[in-house]
Amino acid sequence: MRDGTRDAGSGTQEQLLPRTAHRAPPPPTELRALILSASFGSGHHQANDALDRALRAAGVDLRARHADFIAYLNAFERAVTVGTYDAWLRHAPGMYKAFYEWTDQETEPRALTGTFGWLGLRGILRDMRDVRPEVVVSSFPTPVALAHTARQRLRADFLNALVVTDYRVHHHWARPEAELLMVANEEARGQMVDRWRLPEANVAVTGIPIAPAYRTLIGADRRALREKHGLKVDEPLILVSGGGTGTYRALNRVLNELSNLGRRVQVLVLAGARGRGVTRVGGATVHALGFTTAFPELLAASDLVVGKAGGLTVAEATTLGVPLVIFEPIPGQEEHNADYLVRHGAGLWAHALAEVRPAVLRALDAGEHARLSANARALSVPDAADRVAAALLRKLGRA
Repeated sequence: MRDGTRDAGSGTQEQLLPRTAHRAPPPPTELRALILSASFGSGHHQANDALDRALRAAGVDLRARHADFIAYLNAFERAVTVGTYDAWLRHAPGMYKAFYEWTDQETEPRALTGTFGWLGLRGILRDMRDVRPEVVVSSFPTPVALAHTARQRLRADFLNALVVTDYRVHHHWARPEAELLMVANEEARGQMVDRWRLPEANVAVTGIPIAPAYRTLIGADRRALREKHGLKVDEPLILVSGGGTGTYRALNRVLNELSNLGRRVQVLVLAGARGRGVTRVGGATVHALGFTTAFPELLAASDLVVGKAGGLTVAEATTLGVPLVIFEPIPGQEEHNADYLVRHGAGLWAHALAEVRPAVLRALDAGEHARLSANARALSVPDAADRVAAALLRKLGRA
């Protein structure tokens, strides 16, 4: 269990305090929590880490266990779920899109939805017996149903909560088992209430939680950040968004387009980078970095994000006012994220490879970049993690 402790000052009755004395701070509120994510990309883990930090920053003595839903599955179940998902994204994204649309309706077969309540049951029962949680909060939809089954088995009493990490509510996110559903924006709240008919009192608009580092980088000096990381200050800097798993099928095609813009640019490649180092490809200086803990600073130093449109990436980029040019997002959820950005003037969507180059050049134009950047900031919720933490505490009666 990952526990956090704080020292509590000794208390004294108010009437005995002299008027000039400072009251000791109240002792932190202890909260036992099971925080669940799923390794379909890294966004679910990042959202939960941000929530963990926000609860501790709010003075909560958080006694939390972080668990990965995928780790609850046996080898066969992992092969079917994770293996199929990965294979579709790498080799048959059209099949994934068909599955996404087929399951985004109330007529989705119970043979499928029924599995959500028992896949990984042994693992969550073990963790619940150990943690005895007062709240189970998930950043992936299916563990909510699993937690509900475990609650019935153990006759446990806890708040079952869900953090939605996309900008549109697919049927799987609309979990009736949850007493609290926290969504990205008012559009998503309307979808929960109007389309899926979930109780309005159970839905809170919080934004998608992101690490506190992004808030501290709002308005940061881009030149200074570039100098810090050995980047040129006078050439546009483009960060390629390939997702945390490195399965971005269009990576090489995007790099080819960025190398033929007709102007010099710097390109950062993180997940999916083959090898490490700096190479010149046409007019692009490509920095292949792989995984790095400096991602927030590199994003803040960038002029543009090009590639996928994961929920966390969108939340982070909009917070920093960095526009996005989207190409070949994951069918389904990332297409809806892309549509959300385009409708609000915070990004451009290149629907074909031939559209990537003109979209990037348009987004780098000073006037257009300023417009896109301002619209991105208007969509952002930098304190979303704090809002999620506050919504949980209110629902628990701890506000």
